[in-house]
Amino acid sequence: MNSVQPAMIKIILTTFLFFFSAEMLSAQQIFTADYASRADVTVYVVDYESRADLLVYRVDYASRARGNEGLWYFVEYASRADTQIYFVDYASRADLKIYFVDYQSRAGWRNNSKKHLLY
Repeated sequence: MNSVQPAMIKIILTTFLFFFSAEMLSAQQIFTADYASRADVTVYVVDYESRADLLVYRVDYASRARGNEGLWYFVEYASRADTQIYFVDYASRADLKIYFVDYQSRAGWRNNSKKHLLY
């Protein structure tokens, strides 16, 4: 029975690590809330890249939205989102200012002090 316990522990740890890793790989699934009170973060889309805290690239598949790198996948249901955002009309009301980029390689943080908002 002692030989079974280490094997079971390995299976449990491997399963835990697999699910934890999968969650970290798809950590930027975003839902757009209807009300600011329901959002985790308020967001303003700036007109110029230089004014953004985060450069965001919108990916087509959830599997491509990984880490906290500005690769966002928008989901249809709040229950599937890692973060709920609300788009505000004024930069002064936003927690985070973003700019949508055309290329995935351009996505990323410009202001690292705001990274904690999307963890």
